[in-house]
Amino acid sequence: MKKKLLATLLLSTVILTSAGNVLAVKANDTDSKIAAQDNKIREIANQQASAQAQVDEIQAKVDEIIAEQASLTAENDRLQAESQALSAEIQKLAGDIVSRDEALKKQARSAQTDGSATSYINTILDSKSIVDAISRINAMREIVAANNRMLGQQKADKEAIVEKQKSNQEAINVVEANWKKLDDASQELNTQKAALKVAQLNLAAEKATAEDEKQALIAEKAAAEAAAQAAAAAQAAYRAQQVAVAQQQQQPVVMNMVASAVAPAPTETVAAATPQISYDANNTYPVGQCTWGAKQVAPWVGNYWGNANQWLYSASAAGFRTGSTPQVGAVAVWASGPYGHVAVVTAVNGSQIKVVESNYAGNQYVSDFRGWFNPAADGVSGYIYP
Repeated sequence: MKKKLLATLLLSTVILTSAGNVLAVKANDTDSKIAAQDNKIREIANQQASAQAQVDEIQAKVDEIIAEQASLTAENDRLQAESQALSAEIQKLAGDIVSRDEALKKQARSAQTDGSATSYINTILDSKSIVDAISRINAMREIVAANNRMLGQQKADKEAIVEKQKSNQEAINVVEANWKKLDDASQELNTQKAALKVAQLNLAAEKATAEDEKQALIAEKAAAEAAAQAAAAAQAAYRAQQVAVAQQQQQPVVMNMVASAVAPAPTETVAAATPQISYDANNTYPVGQCTWGAKQVAPWVGNYWGNANQWLYSASAAGFRTGSTPQVGAVAVWASGPYGHVAVVTAVNGSQIKVVESNYAGNQYVSDFRGWFNPAADGVSGYIYP
């Protein structure tokens, strides 16, 4: 963000002179003209002081907005770094949990197949001596203790990943809120800068002594006032657009959930059940983002899975299946980019799918924005199944 401090125009002394031959003018006429000139000088000085006060007031507002933008940007940089660190920790914990789950499942299957309890008893009965039996018992105790430690670590890691996911989601939400504040501040800054330009030109016009120069400044002032009106109109349009998006986010979206083996013709209408999106107050993702939209459409999605590019391993750690085959009702995940993207599959036709999503092309509400497309060609990394 560029920081540019606007300097106020320096006040200069306006000297009005009169011409004529003082020797040919009576004393009382000279005194009268001097008094008139003094009055004009005082009037112009008062006007300049008033204009300068207006410039100073607007400059203070501009400086305050610039300082706020710098503070919010610094906070976003810090939170994004924190989120990246948490993401790495979450990914490692998720990998550990999935690997440990697989090891425990293999152990359980082995126990059912081999009859481990009977095997342990036979091992003790086959001991050649008491010393040998005690040694075998101790070895079995070590195996049981190791299993208990693995279960304890598994429980601790699952608790840790939940806490880190919550912290990560909180950081992501604050960053998103800060970006909204920065957008609002940018609109306000443009309006204040336009107003400052008007005030500065007003001051310059008051200081102009030549009529042609003053007329040029007046024309420039009129252009600046038009620019200020345009900036105010742009700010009003921005606010109206934000209100419209918020209203759109609250509108139920009707979706067709279908699966077909044949790709539909361009004009084909596919008949299917039409479930509506229910807006869940427990959705913790930033409103309007793709993660929020996926949670709205698929309430079974976890609340603290982080950015979209973190969802595949967060879902695996939570016990959900993942894979590379699209299915109706599954969450499609794009893992590339700094944040990734997610959408919910509503139809499958061979190599083509349809999805509903939020924050596609900047549209921060849920809808089918793209129709049929090839997920492999579009870079889909995988799917999460309910």
